Amino acid sequence: MKASCKGCCSFLCNVCNSTSRENCLVGSVKKIGTKLFKLDNSNKNGNLLGWSSSSSSSPSVFFPSPLPRRYNKRAVLCGVSYAKRKFRLKGTINDTINMKELLIKTFKFPIDCIRVLTEQEQNANLIPTKHNILESLRWLVKDCEAGDSLVFYFSGHGLQQPDFKEDEIDGFDETLCPVDFIKEGMIHDNDLNSTIVWPLKKGVTLHAIVDACHSGTILDLLHVYNYKRGIWEDNKPPSKEPMRKHTSGGLAICLSACEDSQMATDSAVSTVTSDCRRVWFLT
Repeated sequence: MKASCKGCCSFLCNVCNSTSRENCLVGSVKKIGTKLFKLDNSNKNGNLLGWSSSSSSSPSVFFPSPLPRRYNKRAVLCGVSYAKRKFRLKGTINDTINMKELLIKTFKFPIDCIRVLTEQEQNANLIPTKHNILESLRWLVKDCEAGDSLVFYFSGHGLQQPDFKEDEIDGFDETLCPVDFIKEGMIHDNDLNSTIVWPLKKGVTLHAIVDACHSGTILDLLHVYNYKRGIWEDNKPPSKEPMRKHTSGGLAICLSACEDSQMATDSAVSTVTSDCRRVWFLT
């Protein structure tokens, strides 16, 4: 099947010397030894997989780790400790590191397809600012296809604000607090919905795990599970304006630390700081 490359980048894979066919972001590639070669009609052995652009210069890259090839698993993990603030949290970065290990070892996520944002990162583009988090979420869902499994993990503060659009049942918008939220503002549930829920195509699954206060409906999904009653409840408020809370055919699942009206707890366990809640549910 003929396909054209639209911006993949080269990478090395740790495999034995063998030749096999792999999937690029948009087409077939051929793996020879430890390198990938893009297949085309002009060269049966393929060309070395690299940047492809309509311009004469290489495209600019905002982040240091663009998706190396068409893996069907990607993750964005954010741990915000607010280290220089009175409201700092102790366990968020440890939890984020643990989540990364879980995805790699248990759920076989490729390390190159996991983007981690914490205040400990050396690259300024991976500090969990509002801009960087939103850019990473766009990366997470970009060009998603049927069969993709996506994960968004956030450990940090969450707040509520009055809802002036009248699209919330409780009258409040739920928000996430990036490290610079005092200056740049919070990330609203409406923004999260439009950024990582609406783009989900048929066959794409997103698991969002949000360890923050007031995070019950942080993705603004259509239904909320009432575990006490054992039923799904409608999360669509009565409004004259049409509300878009659904995907584009895909499936979005959000596991939250608490309900919208509740607060979560940060805890220190032994010599390792870690959060009280543990989530081990991923498919």
